[in-house]
Amino acid sequence: MKLLEGKVALITGATRGIGKGIAEVFAKQGAQVAFTYAGSVDKAKDLEKTLSSETKIKAYQSDASDYEAAQKLVEDVIAEFGQIDILINNAGITRDNLMLRMSKEDWDSIIKVNLDSVFNLTKAVVKPMMKVKKGSIINMSSVVGIKGNAGQANYAASKAGVIGFSKSIALELGSRNIRCNVIAPGFIETEMTAALDEKIVQGWSENIPLKRGGQPEDVANACVFLGSEMSSYITGQVINVDGGLLT
Repeated sequence: MKLLEGKVALITGATRGIGKGIAEVFAKQGAQVAFTYAGSVDKAKDLEKTLSSETKIKAYQSDASDYEAAQKLVEDVIAEFGQIDILINNAGITRDNLMLRMSKEDWDSIIKVNLDSVFNLTKAVVKPMMKVKKGSIINMSSVVGIKGNAGQANYAASKAGVIGFSKSIALELGSRNIRCNVIAPGFIETEMTAALDEKIVQGWSENIPLKRGGQPEDVANACVFLGSEMSSYITGQVINVDGGLLT
């Protein structure tokens, strides 16, 4: 039996990179998938078409950082799929700069997209999950949210906030059989990292015990574990998918 058979997953920001990898692996593991995108209409349609032969899948154009939009999204997904068993808060952006050069806009936009969105979607799914007394919320942080990184004070703050938020939600909702965990990816090879200078990538790899970058599927597999019954006694935890970078 597939690990996510009979489950409905809502994934934010799934048209590329880690989010796309999660959608693909979840479909293979039997989950029905609802996913969001911001402006990549063609990519969203391509993903729908690609995975429609494996599972029920539907794309929703929605801004996770907009509170009202998040509420409507959850209502629409439940109306279409009947339930939401797994929420993956994956949507995120970067606006890197040294503190001396970082603008207020750089700070505000990161907090809004990376942290407010996690609150918005979690708030929206809590009541439906409480009603059926089950659910798994998986929030995407980063190793940067644990150790910090020069030039990423805004990003690090948002991702550290995700961890503190998730641990609090785990404490609040555990008695309702709703689990909340965090995944902190390290250097994952995506379209974004492919644009980096080769020397930068080599420098990262040298500091990773496994001596290579990870793949979106590596993060997706951790999500499958946290979304499945295999992790039914795990909540409030941070799983680093980083090749040993923080060891």
